[in-house]
Amino acid sequence: MHADGGIRPPYLEIARFLEAGGQAALEQKRREAEVLFRRIGVTFAVYTEGGDPERLIPFDVIPRILSRMEWERLSQGLEQRVRALNAFLADVYGPQEIIKAGRIPADLVLRNEGYLPQMVGFTPPGGVYTVISGIDLVRTGPDQFYVLEDNCRTPSGVSYMLENREAMLRLFPEAFTRHRIAPVSHYPEELLETLKSIAPSSCQGEPCVVVLTPGPYNSAYYEHSFLADEMGVELVEGADLFVRDKVVYMRTTAGPRRVDVIYRRIDDEYLDPEAFRPDSALGVAGLMEAYRAGNVALANAPGAGIADDKAVYPFVPEMVRFYLKEEPILQNVPTFMCEREADREHVLANLDKLVVKLARGSGGYGMLVGPHATEEQRAEFADRIRARPGDYIAQPTLALSTVPTLCEGKVASRHVDLRPFILFGRSIRMVPGGLTRVALREGSLVVNSSQGGGTKDTWVLDDPPKPGQAQSAGPRGLAQTMDGMTQSMPPLPPLPDAANDPGRGFR
Repeated sequence: MHADGGIRPPYLEIARFLEAGGQAALEQKRREAEVLFRRIGVTFAVYTEGGDPERLIPFDVIPRILSRMEWERLSQGLEQRVRALNAFLADVYGPQEIIKAGRIPADLVLRNEGYLPQMVGFTPPGGVYTVISGIDLVRTGPDQFYVLEDNCRTPSGVSYMLENREAMLRLFPEAFTRHRIAPVSHYPEELLETLKSIAPSSCQGEPCVVVLTPGPYNSAYYEHSFLADEMGVELVEGADLFVRDKVVYMRTTAGPRRVDVIYRRIDDEYLDPEAFRPDSALGVAGLMEAYRAGNVALANAPGAGIADDKAVYPFVPEMVRFYLKEEPILQNVPTFMCEREADREHVLANLDKLVVKLARGSGGYGMLVGPHATEEQRAEFADRIRARPGDYIAQPTLALSTVPTLCEGKVASRHVDLRPFILFGRSIRMVPGGLTRVALREGSLVVNSSQGGGTKDTWVLDDPPKPGQAQSAGPRGLAQTMDGMTQSMPPLPPLPDAANDPGRGFR
């Protein structure tokens, strides 16, 4: 809604659609979506709370909608930011000009645990470090978007973006006749083309691409297998690969096959027991040697995590100015670095107004939302900050936007963020929208699935179709609109009982 209570134009048609259907019908669709997700196996895993670790991430059936104009501005800012982050990585592992210029403290980078000396002096194939990025955005007003954090290591969640759209097409095919929604189903094709584009110069013929997973006990394993299947490439574990003469090979029934590009979903420290943790059973011995020899490409590059470190985050706007000679299109959230004495004193004096985060944390863990915390919790965090100030940053609690969400059978306002996925190879590609995450608890600002959050389908509305113009849901779409008529797939076969189909892990 606008401030005056009027419905914003992108939501006009969906508001009429929802009003006509009623909340009882929405609740029925929510239950159908839950059974559908469990049947497919779209789950995530939480191993720290006991009980069955496999969980269904809640899916809200009311979409989050952006206009084409809003998305165009966001996409320009995202492309600018990803280019700056890649330039920063090339610089800090190379000439270190931004450090020499005094634009970022040397210790913040060179003594950071995310900075890998093994990458110094080496340029990845294609010169790209962050091939796949997930940039988290929050909205505070009609034209005000802020970057909450940059995910440059192994960002997850894109499978939910795709499965959410698939579910909406199954559940609400008629809604797609009333909107011209930009498709997202081509993401796997875009991802594969991007991965092929960074193949090393030593590659002969069609590049061999694989997805490297830690295995089925990883919380994001569903996504690993999903993306490998959608791209038509092999899903491998460390034991399926070996290095000989600085070349990576995959074991197959027809004998060894050379691998050119590895989309790795394994953290840096487990990638290669010869270069990092010697006790790692997940990686491939000699992988870094093959990488540095230019015989294989890794996405994302080891050491890319220094670019999304929360202590480095405040300097990203300066990276845009330094490397691109441009003003940032997307702004950062104001950030206080607790290792600085003045910032630390301000944070300790205002814990009831701030959000405090671990500088190298993720998943919503190790975090204090000051306005919603107790006096005891704030006192405990104050002690933590005094003991290890360099581990923490703090930000003001923004007035995050809310969207209509189905909660306990009723439509209510809940806070959201947005994670678009940006692909960087020979060019930058992104599908319109991204993964909308929603904080399902009333008043909560934490959207992480491991902390009780859910997801929504994200619609970017194109201009309305002209009379007689067809709208396609895309190559993976299950409904197609032709001249205002919907042709849907036949009904799904009977679904198994949800309790007997637990699915696989996803975060």
